[in-house]
Amino acid sequence: MTEDEKEEHLTEELLERLLSSASIETYLDEEHIGERQLTDYLHGLLEKHDLKRADVARDSGLNATVVYDIFSGKSRPGRDNAIMLAFGLNCDLTETQRLLRLAGASELWCKQRRDAILIWCVKNGFDRAAADNELIRLGEKPLLT
Repeated sequence: MTEDEKEEHLTEELLERLLSSASIETYLDEEHIGERQLTDYLHGLLEKHDLKRADVARDSGLNATVVYDIFSGKSRPGRDNAIMLAFGLNCDLTETQRLLRLAGASELWCKQRRDAILIWCVKNGFDRAAADNELIRLGEKPLLT
């Protein structure tokens, strides 16, 4: 079982516990549910993928100051910047979708042409530059303009 499958199973299990709980307070207290912060998630991804913020800035195509401000919580990325961060962090599709959610942006949606291309690029291990080339090749706006 992959890490994503374990995490997905855990989410389903938590939903079952929530739905069978006598009160929302009981569920929140017993499961220690809190609000997950974007900065915590980003730092966790850095550690998981053994990267430095400078690596993320270089590989994402974002200005280093922008990356440092996002990691410190001084600013929130827009949707394209969040996607670029995901590429810079070598995120898989699940991690990319979670990063987008935590950034307050809509997830990639396979019914949108540009999003479908990006999903395909993430799934196939493209870096940000290769994803931009694919977007341009298919007549869509690149992430880095």
